[in-house]
Amino acid sequence: MAIKINSEYGDVLVDNSVIASIAGAVANKCYGVVGMVSRNKKDGIVNLLKYDNMTKGIKIDVVESGIVIELHIMVEYGVNINVICDSIIHNVKYKLENKTGIKVTKVNVLVESVRVQDNM
Repeated sequence: MAIKINSEYGDVLVDNSVIASIAGAVANKCYGVVGMVSRNKKDGIVNLLKYDNMTKGIKIDVVESGIVIELHIMVEYGVNINVICDSIIHNVKYKLENKTGIKVTKVNVLVESVRVQDNM
């Protein structure tokens, strides 16, 4: 599905995958984020997505007042999850609204996993 933007010069259609790519790139740059993940519905295993597939961990819904973004992420062990999520929400909303002109109604961040490094 595409989002239609009307301007004085004509109409612009922005595909959801474009919005998801921008949101994923912004979220990945936030401190403490390891990357986007997808959860296997069959057995519940979480898979870390590579950069070219990160849009699979992002869901975009178009509502009357704008768009709702759902990000599934993995975070680094030892960081404050609440602070990371607040940072992602504010950064994604700000960057998307400035780059596309589309109103972001809500950003939901779902922390699916925590990466633990074993230094033994």
